[in-house]
Amino acid sequence: MLGALALGETTVTGLLEGEDVLATAAAMRAMGASVERLADGSWSIHGVGVGSLLQPQQALDMGNSGTSTRLLMGLVASHPITAMFTGDASLSKRPMGRVIDPLSQMGASFEASPGGTLPLMLRGISPAVPITYRLPVASAQVKSAVLLAGLNTAGITTVIEPVPTRDHSERMLRGFGATLDVGVEGGERVIRIHGEADLKPQQIVVPGDPSSAAFFAVAALLVPGSDLVIENVGLNPTRAALFDVLRAMGGSIEELNPREVGGEPVADLRVRHSTLNGIEVDPAVVPAMVDEFPVLFVAAALAQGTTTTSGLEELRVKESDRITAMANALALAGAKVEEREDGLVIHGTGGDPLPGTALDAQVTTHLDHRIAMSMAVAGLASRRGVAVDDTAPIATSFPTFMRLLDEAAAG
Repeated sequence: MLGALALGETTVTGLLEGEDVLATAAAMRAMGASVERLADGSWSIHGVGVGSLLQPQQALDMGNSGTSTRLLMGLVASHPITAMFTGDASLSKRPMGRVIDPLSQMGASFEASPGGTLPLMLRGISPAVPITYRLPVASAQVKSAVLLAGLNTAGITTVIEPVPTRDHSERMLRGFGATLDVGVEGGERVIRIHGEADLKPQQIVVPGDPSSAAFFAVAALLVPGSDLVIENVGLNPTRAALFDVLRAMGGSIEELNPREVGGEPVADLRVRHSTLNGIEVDPAVVPAMVDEFPVLFVAAALAQGTTTTSGLEELRVKESDRITAMANALALAGAKVEEREDGLVIHGTGGDPLPGTALDAQVTTHLDHRIAMSMAVAGLASRRGVAVDDTAPIATSFPTFMRLLDEAAAG
């Protein structure tokens, strides 16, 4: 997205070519940028400049990606163009009102489906109005949408975060040359972006995604005899809380060769089979590991004692209702689970494998890639294995997951 708003060529290496990323690339092409995969696997983006996005000639199909949708809505909101956003059945159930509200305050207008969902028509405006917006829910996507809208808005656009969320957007905006001020006022994180930015093209090296690494880390902790090194994992402190929680449960996770790549802390993780203990997970860590709770639930299912999670209401409006979906999935695999309104209470097996699913039973993934991947990990730590109804959604974020999991299990 930022490469498409910079004048000149931005190159990207290490890109995870999931369907979400490819949908974003297609949307930027539809609005005038050149986005091309080169023979060596790197990507080249020739941007059009801030304020110069073109009117897309067809609907922007976001597939399953809530992140792409919300961030692109922010990008389009301060440009004088109209865009129709569509998505798959899962994405079309997800709430967009949390983005529509601040972007409407900036002057954009919306025609959404009932409940503020996709399909959705957005009419951007230029000049947009700079606003000061306090996030009502901890959401990096909403924060990022407002900041991206602020790029082409005269004056200073301000976002106030009562609870800090992942800060990849702030780091990347600064890296491309935007003027961004971040401070703490009254105990709240305040981000101010100066509009009418002049972004400079960059050479981007993408570190390994901690959300993707999470599945392999949990698998290694649970499968006896495991000793696995996961290379090049991004350990941004606003994203990597899962590894701290797993260590608090007794997991052996060692950081090797810590370094900085593209302004982000990175290390290789050595993970060894460990006896895990149930804990009460502090709800304060939720924003820094919100996507990793499904696989944490799997780890908890094999721990000694009880793991309690709370403050997870946001999981009910992800690609699926991940609280109910994981409660049902783990119960089907033989785990002892109690569902609460804001989390799960999981009584672990004490390290024994889960029974696995019965011959005539399948886990319902609800088109949710993280449910499918989490239960694949559970299958490795079960006696009979775990059957899932559909692995196709995994391609949205991690198309090589099953092959890599097979290789790790065989190794």
